[in-house]
Amino acid sequence: MKRRFFYSSFILLLLAAGLKTFAQPATDAFSAYAQQLPGTELKFNMVPIKGGAFTMGSNAGEKNRKADEGPAREITVSSFWMGATEVTYDEYDAFFKDESVTRNQPAPDAVTRPSPPYIDLTLGMGKQGGFPANSMSQYGALMYCKWLYKKTGIFYRLPTEAEWEYACRAGSKTAYPFANDTAGLSKYAWYKNNSENKYHKTGLKQPNQWGLYDMMGNVAEWTLDQYDENYFKKEETGAKDPLIKPATRHPRTLKGGNFSDDAASLRSASRLPSTPDWNRRDPQIPRSRWWNADAPFIGFRLARPAVKPSEEEINQFFSTYLDKY
Repeated sequence: MKRRFFYSSFILLLLAAGLKTFAQPATDAFSAYAQQLPGTELKFNMVPIKGGAFTMGSNAGEKNRKADEGPAREITVSSFWMGATEVTYDEYDAFFKDESVTRNQPAPDAVTRPSPPYIDLTLGMGKQGGFPANSMSQYGALMYCKWLYKKTGIFYRLPTEAEWEYACRAGSKTAYPFANDTAGLSKYAWYKNNSENKYHKTGLKQPNQWGLYDMMGNVAEWTLDQYDENYFKKEETGAKDPLIKPATRHPRTLKGGNFSDDAASLRSASRLPSTPDWNRRDPQIPRSRWWNADAPFIGFRLARPAVKPSEEEINQFFSTYLDKY
């Protein structure tokens, strides 16, 4: 069946946020806050991103533009919070080691945790101390979000492709958030020219204008969307909170480029489709849903929309993304 866009109540509930007072920062205001991981000393920072309209995609004259980036459309997104940095190995490892959740035993109200990787997925590039979590599938990233919801009462998820690009651009209309040329790229990003072919600790480079670090380079980041090369041809100008809901496991869309990419792949409009080849060395039968053994360049960051859904709607979200697809 031909894929299409959904601007229905289903999309609105996906873009809603859970909120319980026991896990909420000192104020309910739409402002920056630090979320502590229960049972640990770890905290991560969330930045408020006020909703608005922007031009998504690249224009015909942008250097290194690809066909799947246009035609550019004006899109509106609702307000949400975005993680100031990519989720770190330390944070993801707290989920991996949590003895209160079930190991690979899906149950109606349980949260499963990752199967043990059979190789060092960091490939010696760095673990504790602020390095980005890497090599997880979109399933693994979303299971982390489900774990966070169970632990904190707050609905965290992956950003949509539209939210991600809106946050990356931070009000800019240029190829990169800071300019059309690459002269200042090394100030903001770890990429082919300066990374020494490895990822680095999060937050070491300059943030964009909205206080988000490593939106370009370091590790590419999962979004919620099914990848469609005709995204912009199917999309309507003026659409609000667009999302292509899942239909198959692959391809899904990633954004931002990574430490081994050249500058062209770090443009705000650049898109990357996932592929089964990222897990081609997995010896497990069936192959693990958690890891991409051949993709150390993949990570994610969190989003938390500003509108609260019901618990039923949140459970429907996780069921759609984790159980059905």
